[in-house]
Amino acid sequence: QVHLVESGGGLVQSGGSLRLSCSSSGFTFGSDWMWWVRQPPGKGLEWVSRINPAGYMRYYSNSVKGRFTIGRDNAVNMLYLEMNDLKSEDTAVYYCAQGSTTHWGLKGQGTQVTVSS
Repeated sequence: QVHLVESGGGLVQSGGSLRLSCSSSGFTFGSDWMWWVRQPPGKGLEWVSRINPAGYMRYYSNSVKGRFTIGRDNAVNMLYLEMNDLKSEDTAVYYCAQGSTTHWGLKGQGTQVTVSS
């Protein structure tokens, strides 16, 4: 049974930083693409970043490119998202998700990130 648990969210001022973590179990973490997706208030899910199983291919949405960094540690089944220079439009519930090259699938329960201006 796939189990994903996000942590690290919180309230931060504009321009600040946060680091999100996602612990995983129930599947072969090191074999799957992993994603970060988010849901801003009143909006649908949008992808933020994804990383290949080995960790050397990383992609970002235009809205976070240059500010966010995705990473993973396959030895401990952990996914990370380093978020810098946060903006009010980054306010959302952030989810880690198991996925493929082009799609995300099962998600965790999410962690709230709120950026105050």
